[in-house]
Amino acid sequence: MYPAPVTERAFGIRLGYRVAIYIAMLLWMAPLIAIMMTAIRSQGDLLDGNYWGAPETFSLFANYREVFATSPMWTFFLNSLTVTGVTVVLVLALSTMAAVAIAKYRLPGATILFAMFIAGNFIPYQILMIPVRNMVLDVGLYDTVWGLILFHTAFQTGFATLFLRNFIITLPNELFEAARVEGASEFQIIRKIIIPLLRPALAGLSVLVFTFVWNDYFWALVLVQSDEAKPLTLGIAGLKGEWLTAWNLISAGALFAALPPVCLFFLMQKHFVAGLTAGAVKG
Repeated sequence: MYPAPVTERAFGIRLGYRVAIYIAMLLWMAPLIAIMMTAIRSQGDLLDGNYWGAPETFSLFANYREVFATSPMWTFFLNSLTVTGVTVVLVLALSTMAAVAIAKYRLPGATILFAMFIAGNFIPYQILMIPVRNMVLDVGLYDTVWGLILFHTAFQTGFATLFLRNFIITLPNELFEAARVEGASEFQIIRKIIIPLLRPALAGLSVLVFTFVWNDYFWALVLVQSDEAKPLTLGIAGLKGEWLTAWNLISAGALFAALPPVCLFFLMQKHFVAGLTAGAVKG
């Protein structure tokens, strides 16, 4: 017997449930609220210990003016946009072909290959720091945007293949057989049959990969050194001074860095939810 829905429970339980939701939401948003309140303060406010009270002056625009005047923030932004955009395109292309091959073709060792894709997602990425750095140095891509693109593409393709394979395996084999009878090549099958059916899953996956790569700080710190190749996350860390950390500038930069993934999520929210549930039920 299933438990009764919350809406059908006693008044005290319904009230407690609503209160618990608002408390959980407030706790979850507390760091964001703190960053927003810090971003509108002046450095003098913070030095005086005024962290949660009303700011003496509204300094958001002054903080952003100083952020863009004292650092190549637009360069960092373009680097992040390049790394993330190219990585998303490469990951979607490679993972789609790999997922189709694993799900719909009889390949020798396909089970072992799929197990490797799964196992790769459980490897702590910190232990890869030294070998990845040495490999990037050996191929001459250290401190370049393409070094970050190469690593993120390799690292995210395993997760993306696992994500798409679970959806592709539910597609009926008759679709592939009918297309082959009509003379379609394997790439035409992928382009004209599989990709249209995968659009919700690809949309959800693109949001996830975009967020993962855009918010990366660890690998940018390992593989990049100069301002010409730094992404936005690493550039914001450089806003702290040598003797005094300007938390108001860092908070303003953090809000600026958070805008693209948030906007992307709201633009693709419907597809994102549909993509996460795609393939969950076999019909």
